[in-house]
Amino acid sequence: MRTEKKQRLKQLRRWRTRKKVTGTSQRPRMSVHFSGQHIYVQFVDDASRVTLASMSTRTKSVGLSEGKLCANVKSAGIIGTAAAAAALSKNIEIVVFDRSGAQFHGKVKALAEAARAAGLKF
Repeated sequence: MRTEKKQRLKQLRRWRTRKKVTGTSQRPRMSVHFSGQHIYVQFVDDASRVTLASMSTRTKSVGLSEGKLCANVKSAGIIGTAAAAAALSKNIEIVVFDRSGAQFHGKVKALAEAARAAGLKF
C-alpha cells in the first residue's frame, strides 16, 4: 500500500514536469532515469518523437574504461560526461533538463554538473 502510493506520487511529479518541459530539434529534452541498478540518459525531440542520442551505465563503451558502473553518484558523473560527449557528437549543445520527478541533489545533481562541465548548456 505504501509503495503504491509513493509510486503514484512520483508518477504525478513526472507528469507535472512533462507538461512544462518539452524538447525540440534545436533544444532536445535530456531525460534521466535512475533504476535501482542503472542510470539512463536520453536526448529526445518531442516534436518528432525521436530519440537523438542515449547513454547508460549498461553501454559497453563507457563501462570498459571505468570498471563496473552502477546507480551511484560516482557513476552518475561518468555517465553525465559520456552523455554530453554523445550529444555533442550529434551537434546537440543546448538541452532542456528533465529530472523525471527526482529531486535535484545527489545522483541527479552530479549527472547535471558533469554534463555542464563537459559542454552542454541547460
